[in-house]
Amino acid sequence: MKNKILVIEDNEQNMYLVTFILEKYGWQVLQARNGAEGVEMARIHLPDMILLDIQLPVMDGYAVARELRKNHGLSKVPVIAITSYAMPGDRENALKAGCTGYIEKPINPDTFISQIDGYFDHEK
Repeated sequence: MKNKILVIEDNEQNMYLVTFILEKYGWQVLQARNGAEGVEMARIHLPDMILLDIQLPVMDGYAVARELRKNHGLSKVPVIAITSYAMPGDRENALKAGCTGYIEKPINPDTFISQIDGYFDHEK
């Protein structure tokens, strides 16, 4: 079994697609539907990576990233923003909030896994 990934996403279609692709390639996927739930699940399950939507109910992705970085057990976990925010400065805002990387939506199913794997390669 590959690594455990927490996906924090409120859109059902996006959640389905990301989960389908990750599970197809052998990843264990945990799902959270809002920012607060995502932070709590991350604390409990200590995933190997977190895929984070920015536009979330309860707590937006920037706040989630900042909160995750306060937790010593999660401070080194790659947090990848997956978002339709693609305006100038959005990538920088995600990185400034604590994200490790940034993938624009809609995701490309043909390159998504290699993008995810690339973040694990950086950790080695």
